[in-house]
Amino acid sequence: MTQYQFLSDEWVAEARKIREEHDGAGSVPHKVRMNLVITEVPFGDAPVDAHMDTTTGEMRLDLGHLDDPDLKVTVDYATAKSILIEGNPQAGMQAFMAGKIKVEGDLSKLMALQAAPPDVNAQHIAQRLKDITA
Repeated sequence: MTQYQFLSDEWVAEARKIREEHDGAGSVPHKVRMNLVITEVPFGDAPVDAHMDTTTGEMRLDLGHLDDPDLKVTVDYATAKSILIEGNPQAGMQAFMAGKIKVEGDLSKLMALQAAPPDVNAQHIAQRLKDITA
């Protein structure tokens, strides 16, 4: 299987295909609109602007920022990869406690999202994303 660098254009294209294959099959109990600024990206000269939106009941992660998000999270690339791809919530908590994650907005929505157990479909998508990530 071909692997791509997390958040590269090729990775984003493959992640979109995976999401489309599972469209309508997921279930996220908490509604949140979150903008992400991912710093220290090993490619390019600027941070990557992305967003996560669960208001449809599914987790949608894509590039660009949403208008009127509930919160904005600024995180370094390695931590974002640990949380979003490797599924390591401890990495997120450690980075937050060390001041490596900056949160602006409704922190309670982020905490509720983190506490929710993933459904089977979300776990399958997460594994597929791991598989395509170098």
